[in-house]
Amino acid sequence: MAKKNGTITYRCSSCGYSQPKWLGRCPQCGSWNTLEEFIEDSNVHSPFAKTSAGVQKIKPVPLSSVEAKDSERISTGISEFDRVLGGGATKRSAILIGGEPGIGKSTLLLQTSAKCAENLNGKILYVSGEESASQIKNRAIRLCLNVNNIEILCSMRLEDILSALDSINPALVIIDSIQTVYSVEAGLIPGTINQLKYCANELISWVKERDSVLIMTAHITKEGVIAGPKSLEHMVDTVISFERSNNELIFLRSQKNRFGSVDEIGIFTMDEKGLKIAEDPGSIFITQRNGKQPVGVATAAIFEGSRVFLVEIQALTVPAKASLSRVYCEKIDSARISRVAAVLEKRLGLRFSDQDLYINVAGGIKISESAIDAALAAALYSARTDLELPPKTVLSGELSLAGEIRPVTRLKQRVKASQQLGYTTIYTPDIEEGCIAVKSIKELIASLFGK
Repeated sequence: MAKKNGTITYRCSSCGYSQPKWLGRCPQCGSWNTLEEFIEDSNVHSPFAKTSAGVQKIKPVPLSSVEAKDSERISTGISEFDRVLGGGATKRSAILIGGEPGIGKSTLLLQTSAKCAENLNGKILYVSGEESASQIKNRAIRLCLNVNNIEILCSMRLEDILSALDSINPALVIIDSIQTVYSVEAGLIPGTINQLKYCANELISWVKERDSVLIMTAHITKEGVIAGPKSLEHMVDTVISFERSNNELIFLRSQKNRFGSVDEIGIFTMDEKGLKIAEDPGSIFITQRNGKQPVGVATAAIFEGSRVFLVEIQALTVPAKASLSRVYCEKIDSARISRVAAVLEKRLGLRFSDQDLYINVAGGIKISESAIDAALAAALYSARTDLELPPKTVLSGELSLAGEIRPVTRLKQRVKASQQLGYTTIYTPDIEEGCIAVKSIKELIASLFGK
């Protein structure tokens, strides 16, 4: 192969070891098939080069002498996005947004760029390695966005991006997406683990030295590891995931946040005008019905971050088609469902071991909170006995293996939210005004369905 403005060498994508010839196994770390071809450019500083001169040594200082400062935040202009970030984007921070292709990452960031361009004094740099400038402008026109003070750079070379950052010094930097960015110092192929880590480290190092915010996007593929956020999440300050439900709701959820809570969730809908904040999120996961409640349906009050949501848990039991019963559910941990069914079988004598259990959460939201145990138990009992729950009933409580209904946190907020949405019968483990207190699964079932 002809050399192109440099020397061709082979570098290990795992440890960074390089040599002039290709080998099947790296001599340094022992990994197989990790040596990749790259061009060594003498005009670009290599992070692997060892230098002994001109390096300033950094010495430790007493922690007691360090001045503590509150992190300054900037608003993205989108309230649900700010909520997930913990009140806005923190300056000198790096944010990674992951999600499947086409879910709305670019749309959200373009809307964020337009909002920030109106409110911030500095410029916005939008770097795209997947779309042309005309495609981005057409999207902005379709979304009716003001693109003043937004600089667009359609390049995949890290050196071009760093040069633009130095010349513009933007207040907000958006990289869409990080797996398209490459540098000749990390190889020739974009998207490898070596490229992702090297390019992300250079961009994060730049933003950490200035009052800017860096937002990067990353695709999640079926193979998942290289293009997904897992290989970079230890380097950034915040990791946010996009999730889509069956009814076209889009959830923005924080998986890691050094400057805020990881319990908050943002809820959006998508239309021709882009992502919009879902209206009345507290009741978006319940179905308004007149008359009797269907069999196998129970309503629970859950907490996500600082908000209360009412969710509808649906259960169906059918005789097992094989000798071993199975649990089918994507939104609640199957181990939790099996545990609740085992408590019902042990404490009430209602057999579930010969049944296949199908559990669904209306709206498609994933739930991990233990406060849904009481509602899940009621839905399973209702599905197994074909007895419906009373209408306008909400349940909150954790179920122990002994059959006790245990208290849950923030009970008053759950009760208040349920009453505001018109629910008149509220079952709780503690005594609250306007509620029915139950201490065990036997008391709960007897009060709901009769002895």
